[in-house]
Amino acid sequence: MNPGAEIGRDVQIGPYCVIGANAVLEDGVQLTSHVVIDGHTTVGAHTVIHPFVSLGLSPQHLKYQGEPTKLTIGHHNVIREHVTMHVGTAQGRTITRVGNHCFFMVGSHVAHDCVVEDHVILTNSVALGGHVHVGEYAIIGGLSGVHQYVRIGKHAMIGGVTGVEKDVIPYALAMGNRAKLTGLNLVGLKRRGFSRDDIRSLRTAYGLLFSQGGTMAERLNEVSDLFAGHAGVMDIINFIREDSSRPICTPGATNGNGA
Repeated sequence: MNPGAEIGRDVQIGPYCVIGANAVLEDGVQLTSHVVIDGHTTVGAHTVIHPFVSLGLSPQHLKYQGEPTKLTIGHHNVIREHVTMHVGTAQGRTITRVGNHCFFMVGSHVAHDCVVEDHVILTNSVALGGHVHVGEYAIIGGLSGVHQYVRIGKHAMIGGVTGVEKDVIPYALAMGNRAKLTGLNLVGLKRRGFSRDDIRSLRTAYGLLFSQGGTMAERLNEVSDLFAGHAGVMDIINFIREDSSRPICTPGATNGNGA
């Protein structure tokens, strides 16, 4: 451990861990063994990190020239074996941010300049490209890859072995070789305690937004007027209206060819 590192109270550091000079480990962090933490990296309180995890190393970005960019990880996360997370880039946000109470399963990767909000689950071997934004309570299934700059909305569910190259709206379920929406994440919504009325409103709004009548702008205005007081529906409306470099993922067949 480099003497410049900041170590909080009750931190447990197992054998063969390497901790860089600019690392900050807050109270109650646990490093089981063989963990590497480098760069300007902060690990929040009571986060548990398993063997062979690499945090805060240089991003996989050809323009990176050693700038003092950062990785911040919130509190009460679980980071399993072989997870990698990189610092940000000067060309991006300059920081990679991970929220609280997240679960990163074996071999998952968080690239430079990503934002991962609270209570997110990345299952085995999920790869987030640079600048990806994942909303709270989203779950991404195993072996899935997410294209650079894609946004995944809150409470969304991405099926396993899915290539996500377009933005996925909040509360949605998406899957396929190239991801298509297949409806709402009903199981997740019920588990999170959403009421039947809320789920009914979300389903109605979803059906109207992706109907065949009129333009998307017209449908957005219609749904916005109908559900102006419904927070969940407005989450979807605002998500679609936000500026993005990626198009919105839409419903469609999800066979092996991504058709």
